[in-house]
This record gives sequence, structure tokens and C-alpha cells, in this order.
Amino acid sequence: MRGKERKVIDDARDQPLDKRVRFSVRLLESASTYKDIVVRKKDGFTQILLSTRSTYNNTLNREVMNEVKSALEKAAVDDSKFVLLSAVGSVFCCGLDFDNIVKHLKYNRKRATVKLVDTIKNFVNSFIEFKKPIIVSVNGPAIGLGASILPLCDVVWANEKAWFQTPYTRFGQSPDGCSTITFPKIMGRAAANEMLINGWKMNAQEACDKGLVSQVFWSETFTQEVMVRIQEITSCNSFVLENSKALVRYNMNVELKQANERECEVLKKIWASAQGMEYMLKYVQNKIDSF
Repeated sequence: MRGKERKVIDDARDQPLDKRVRFSVRLLESASTYKDIVVRKKDGFTQILLSTRSTYNNTLNREVMNEVKSALEKAAVDDSKFVLLSAVGSVFCCGLDFDNIVKHLKYNRKRATVKLVDTIKNFVNSFIEFKKPIIVSVNGPAIGLGASILPLCDVVWANEKAWFQTPYTRFGQSPDGCSTITFPKIMGRAAANEMLINGWKMNAQEACDKGLVSQVFWSETFTQEVMVRIQEITSCNSFVLENSKALVRYNMNVELKQANERECEVLKKIWASAQGMEYMLKYVQNKIDSF
């Protein structure tokens, strides 16, 4: 009996260092807390939920984006097989927090613009660089950057009541999240222009038909449908999952990073200009809360 016990102990010590480090990181992350997101370590995967306290309707300010980026970085090195990205409440993500942006740009606009845009660039790059699959559960409206990051993920499931819109021109903003190349590739140039320039409000079924969403589920059974499929993916081998994603995304990362860089440079020009600032102020002052 002692011999068998000693064998078990020795086997544990003989585990690869990388595996032991991943397990330790996972335990540490399970104990950590965030202000604007919730991170749950499940059996086989990490769930990241947008649950913003510092913003309204899960909008994205610097703090929220940095927390999501941090959670992805930690999930990349632990033993989870994939990430499930979802949100608390009836809204998935309303994109950038323009109230917060205008507040920061009022003082030292050039410096604030660089900080804000660099945060967006790093946030988007964290999705591009993440090697494990990212599954997204869209429970409600996804607007602006909340919609444009979806093609950077691998599987997108939507509640039938969800809708998608990127009305950048109404915000006084240019497209972000690599949408200038992902949207045309996914849905064709005409539909992409309707989204990016004309602000087409796309319902869940239309988004599925255009390829932005993988599947649409009834709202009454949405959570159950998602978890059934999550359990199926959890049963897959992590090595196979990661390498399958690598094959699908082969040669795409360079193109995505270049698009992210271009989009962010344009954002800097717009936000640093007096005209861009004036337009954003007008939008913030006149916007009507539709939720």
C-alpha cells in the first residue's frame, strides 16, 4: 500500500513544470476579483462575464477593457480549454463609453486620445492573440465595439432578442475592432457598408444569415442551450481545440493586427481634432437612452 501511495506522489512531482504552473495560476485566478467583470473558473473552461459597475449597459471604458484583457491573458496560461464570453443582465455590450471618453478628452486632448486609443488597440489585440477558442454568448444588444469584436472570436451564439449595430458615423467615430476587414469578409461589402456607414440595426436572425452569428436560440431556453453545447466542447481535447483554431486562423493574425493599427490611427486623428470632439459632444448631449 505504501508503495502505491509513493508512486502517486512521485507521479505528481514528475508532472511537467508547465502543467503545474498552469494549475497554480488557475487557482490564483479563481481567488481574484475584478470590478467590472466576473471571472468564473469552470470545469474545463473560463467564463468571463461583463458586469460593469463603473459604466452603464456594459459599455467599455479603459478600466473595463483592461480587466477583460487581463482575464484573457490569465486564461491563456491556465488549464482551461476555452473561454466563454457573456454578460450579466439584458444587454451584451453597448460599445465604447462615450460619456467617459468625452470627459477625458476635455482635458489635455492629445495625451488623453493616445491613452484611450492605445487601450482599445491592446484590448482588440488580446482577442487576436488568444490561442484558445473564444465562445460568445450574446444575451442582448451588441453595439459598436461590442459587435465588432465578435468576428475575432470563434463561435457566437445569440439570444433571439439580441440585435447588432455599429452606427459609427452617428457617434462621430470611425470603425474599430478590425471590422473594416472582418465585416466585408463575413457578410460582403454591401452589407458591411450598411453596418459600418449607414448603421444598419441587424436582428439576431439577420446576423446569423449574414455570418456574424453562428446560431440563434429562443430566449426562454437560451442559457440551457448554450450550456449543453458548452459541455460538448468541454469534452474535447484541449490540444485538438487549440490546433484546430490555429488552422482556421492561419495567416490571419498579421492582417488583423494591421487593420487594428490602421483603425486606431484614424481614431487618434478624429478624437484629437476639434471637429471630432465637437461631434462627440453633440452626440453625448443629444443621445436618447433606448433601453
